[in-house]
Amino acid sequence: MSWTLILGLSLILTHEIDAIAAREWRILPGLSQLADDLARRVFVFGHVPLFAIVLWGLTGNHQGVVAAGFDVFLMAHFVAHLYFHRHPENGFRNSGSWILISGAGIVAAVDLWERSFS
Repeated sequence: MSWTLILGLSLILTHEIDAIAAREWRILPGLSQLADDLARRVFVFGHVPLFAIVLWGLTGNHQGVVAAGFDVFLMAHFVAHLYFHRHPENGFRNSGSWILISGAGIVAAVDLWERSFS
């Protein structure tokens, strides 16, 4: 795995920890319609299969394809946060949160660019 992919993975995993403190489920379509405690549990435990799939894919036989797809996801994730920036329930109001979110998207773009020349 490249250092940029590892850094992007580290940033997004740390962002997901921060997302619990920011109560990200309150801005997500679907989850925002649920009772707060239920939405939190779905959000937290829903990350277990997501993380398992990403980690399995990044260590499996198709690492390059999965890594490129993961990079695209990280960039789309950054754009989604820009879209929801003005949402009244958005808890990502500090620079630390935005360093994690934007950092993951930027590092993913660098990783994808490096992959295109490998």
